[in-house]
Amino acid sequence: MTAVRVGVLLSGRGSNFSALVAGFERLRTPAQVVLVVSDEATAGGLERATEMGIDSRVVSPKDYPTRAAHEAAMIAVLKDAGVEWVCLAGFMRILGPDFVRAFPSRILNIHPSLLPSFPGLHAQRQAVAYGVLWSGCTVHLVDEGLDSGPIVGQRVVRVLEDDTEESLSSRILEEEHKLYSESLHRLLLVGWRIEGRRVLFDE
Repeated sequence: MTAVRVGVLLSGRGSNFSALVAGFERLRTPAQVVLVVSDEATAGGLERATEMGIDSRVVSPKDYPTRAAHEAAMIAVLKDAGVEWVCLAGFMRILGPDFVRAFPSRILNIHPSLLPSFPGLHAQRQAVAYGVLWSGCTVHLVDEGLDSGPIVGQRVVRVLEDDTEESLSSRILEEEHKLYSESLHRLLLVGWRIEGRRVLFDE
């Protein structure tokens, strides 16, 4: 099977990006990250991409008059690189409908909560403040809503009585690093379909 060409969008340090690359190697996933795109020139993930020998681009929204123009530029960069799947790894912008339609059911995101609980920013802080006993992470296909796309997989993490946002985030991140690559591996190798807000696998 020819390796699927993956593009990664990130805004920060890129730990999930690094974990994706390592996970593909560990699982022997027929996928290769061929391009990293960031909306922030100072994102640490760009340096990680350089260290790994992966091409990277900065597409800053400051350089474009509208959100649509910025997203069109990102689409063009990804398409020029032959990207087939897009993985969001700490990309801090909500994608518009034109971007989502450019890669239909081929955009993945990982979120640090058990969706649909605590969508949006500061999910771990929300979990601690709410007093839930269990949190975790969710990999989902991206649609035009906020963290509302069909769920591919989840991992559960116990919320401890003395947890802070930082301590819970750290433990959830460990599970994110495993779940993200495993989820794309499964999507590429097993038949699947979307029913409502779930991805159902044929196995």
